[in-house]
Amino acid sequence: MKKVEIDPVTRLEGHAKIAVFLNDEGEVENAYFQAPELRGFEQFNIGRNVEEMPRITTSICGVCPVSHHMASAKALDDLYDVEPTPTAEKIRRLMYNAYTFADHLLHFYYLGGPDFVVGPEADPAKRNVLGVIEEVGKDIGEKVIKHRSYGQKILEIIGGDPIQPVNCTAGGVTKGLSEEERQEIEEMAKSCLEFAEFSLDVFDDIVLGNEDYVELIKSDPYTLKTHYMGLVDENNDVDLYDGDIRAVDTKGKEITKFDVNEYLDHIGEKVQDSWTYLKFPYLKEKGWKGIESGNENGIYRVGTLGRLNAADGMKTPTAQKERERMYETLGGRPVHETLAYHWARLIEITSAAERMVELAGDETITNDDNRNIPDTTPDEGIGVTEAARGTLIHHYQTDENGVLEDVNMIVATTHNNGGICMAVEEAAEGVINGGNVTQGALNKVEMAFRAHDPCIACATHSLPGNMPLELTVYNSDGKEIAKDGYNLE
Repeated sequence: MKKVEIDPVTRLEGHAKIAVFLNDEGEVENAYFQAPELRGFEQFNIGRNVEEMPRITTSICGVCPVSHHMASAKALDDLYDVEPTPTAEKIRRLMYNAYTFADHLLHFYYLGGPDFVVGPEADPAKRNVLGVIEEVGKDIGEKVIKHRSYGQKILEIIGGDPIQPVNCTAGGVTKGLSEEERQEIEEMAKSCLEFAEFSLDVFDDIVLGNEDYVELIKSDPYTLKTHYMGLVDENNDVDLYDGDIRAVDTKGKEITKFDVNEYLDHIGEKVQDSWTYLKFPYLKEKGWKGIESGNENGIYRVGTLGRLNAADGMKTPTAQKERERMYETLGGRPVHETLAYHWARLIEITSAAERMVELAGDETITNDDNRNIPDTTPDEGIGVTEAARGTLIHHYQTDENGVLEDVNMIVATTHNNGGICMAVEEAAEGVINGGNVTQGALNKVEMAFRAHDPCIACATHSLPGNMPLELTVYNSDGKEIAKDGYNLE
């Protein structure tokens, strides 16, 4: 048995590795996606005042701080039984679509896109944003950077900071928008929409116009039949900010649709305590039957493709038209091709930009009714949003003074853990043959992982056995007085 490791996996947030095991004939016997880190955000918030959570949780991850901020604020809404004002909801939705636009743009051009734009077999030194700019030209590179900055600027105007926003709180937002800010955001949003449509053309030319890439997308190593889950509105259209959670099976048939406060009745979490810090969520309606694909097992996927598969449509016209084209091109809904996550990502970039233009163009967003003040005793609250990479759940329980007694978070990459593990194994079996382990083949294994846009830091919640940590305590004289928690004297 031979072990081949990809350590670390590149172009992602956090730390992860992939271990591929080859038998004596050089064929893939098994492959594992492993998260070798533990953050533990759930535990070290116990004892804190719950109203601090929207501020604290932005530090979980530098890639998706806005989603944690928003899910946390929505958990406070539920905890204190207070609805945001209409103006506050519009501001929150505008902020959230700006985050989605900027986050998806980052992944498509900086993280996932290089595999297509530069090529999966290219020199690793070229498979990055600089290689993308070299391939598509400096002018396009400038457009990418400019519109990524527009997304961040909108977040700064609304949230006070693009990385650690502070504006969302129980019952609304702490700061409204001026007319000048609204106009500035509207102009940037219009430019973002033009860039989103341009990005669809780039994908059309570089990926869909290349028969080899289309064949790669449709190939067996990148096809994985799972269930799918995401937030939907009353019309079963994709809703990033609010709605019910809907899950469909491998044939696109609805399995369940439930209020977010019922998530524990529908989602279970399994622990594989020997090799990863990530849990394995599954749908209780289907049950846990191991890390196996198929209609009878409860493993599901979330994120861009998961949302589009779980919903019946998009809220905006251009995004809906492109969604229909994706399903027509790839054989109908649901699409099981893992690499189609990238196409779905561009569809959501377009939808987010369309919604930004719509919301920023609404002059009532500058009204001054920014918050409803809570007046109830806190107890328990659940907030759910669609992070760029999938469904995000924050669940808080407090005492009567609002001090946290329990915190549970199920983040997107945790939802996707089972799917990622299977996608990695399928890709490895398909691209590694006869012991021929090339750099290009290993990158193609990474591509199955990277398509899900994983965010490892906020996903690690399971502690397998014991922490790989040794603790030694010394006194002021440098003498060892304790080790691993046991006194030596």
